[in-house]
Amino acid sequence: MFEIYKDKSGKFRFRLKAKNGEIICASQAYASKGSCVKGAHSLITNAKKKKSFKVVKNRAGKLFFNVVAANNKVVATSQPYKTENSLNKGIDSVRKNATKKNLS
Repeated sequence: MFEIYKDKSGKFRFRLKAKNGEIICASQAYASKGSCVKGAHSLITNAKKKKSFKVVKNRAGKLFFNVVAANNKVVATSQPYKTENSLNKGIDSVRKNATKKNLS
């Protein structure tokens, strides 16, 4: 399910959570709630395309993924993963959970 919230600076963000409540990925900051909802819709659209998932390794050596739109802008970023297997499960979870029915 999607959770839209205001961060400490007053900007809007969304998180996609799995059924167990774990955060699968989170968005950038948006100035308005409407823009944030549009970002969530972009995640829904782009999660259907495998090519939208870009895997990256951070300085600590942990893997994470970005979901990118057709314009190559990052829509959402995952939490870090220790293994490629767990990262792939995270991608599968986004593809499964990023649906309109989970956006309230």
